[in-house]
Amino acid sequence: MAFPRISHNPAVMGGKPCIRGLRITVGTIVGLMASGGSRERILEAYPLLEPADIDEALAYAAWRMEEREEELVLD
Repeated sequence: MAFPRISHNPAVMGGKPCIRGLRITVGTIVGLMASGGSRERILEAYPLLEPADIDEALAYAAWRMEEREEELVLD
């Protein structure tokens, strides 16, 4: 799957997935959304972000979670 707005550069944020080479990680955006932050508030806090950046960060995070294999733990 292609994510043109997501970049990986070892020299930027230790290689964590970032938005368009900015020092704003996918994890930051997902964390803000998960804690109840609105798109509008995130865009205000990070004026270099575009609405499509938030959409792609969420899509990327969902895709990465699908790629993980978790051990099934039965109680």
